[in-house]
Amino acid sequence: MKINGSHPFAAPQDVIWPMLLDPHILANVMPGCETLEQVAEHEYQGLLKIKVGPVQGNFNGTVVLSDIQAPEGYTIAVDGKGAPGFVKGHGRLRLEPHGDNTILHYEGDAQVGGRLASVGQRLLDSSANAIIRQSLEGLEAQVAGRMNGGDAMAVAATAPPPPSQTEFALGVAKHMVEEMLAEENQEDLIRKALIAGGILLALYLLVEWFAGRIAAKTARRIRK
Repeated sequence: MKINGSHPFAAPQDVIWPMLLDPHILANVMPGCETLEQVAEHEYQGLLKIKVGPVQGNFNGTVVLSDIQAPEGYTIAVDGKGAPGFVKGHGRLRLEPHGDNTILHYEGDAQVGGRLASVGQRLLDSSANAIIRQSLEGLEAQVAGRMNGGDAMAVAATAPPPPSQTEFALGVAKHMVEEMLAEENQEDLIRKALIAGGILLALYLLVEWFAGRIAAKTARRIRK
């Protein structure tokens, strides 16, 4: 499973960079994150509770940062295991100054196994993108608080909680709908709609024909 994208922040690079290294802030923006603690330099351990389709459960995992080039970016490796299966991934975060703003670019690969892999590639992709998008939206709220004069602890304490499981599920559904309606998928969607319409029309004509046969047979019996 590959992920990539970018997200703009209305803040300079020197504001965004330390927030990407703060486990308290990251735990406060990631959906389903119960804990995230630093256990060594650039190494973290955490507990993630999440539901993907019919599969749900807890993941215990480690996050290791490497190739750190302050304040531009770092490489991240994730290894999580739990009853639903396992997740292993690595990727790269990069900050790009853009005037008074900053653009965060991200890319990576992930491997999923166990029961979690049984939900299907589309649902996995949509869930992963929903986690990333909702995390970035939460980080954006934290950044806004910092830009309004709040210090790190105050912003973390007053920031809204991460999305609930219900909000996360709604985010997954929203992403899947947006993906279906994306321009590159519209042709396939129209084709499927035409096929479905053709099937419904054929069923309608078949029912009409069958009803007409029954009506004609009933009329003949009445005349007799």
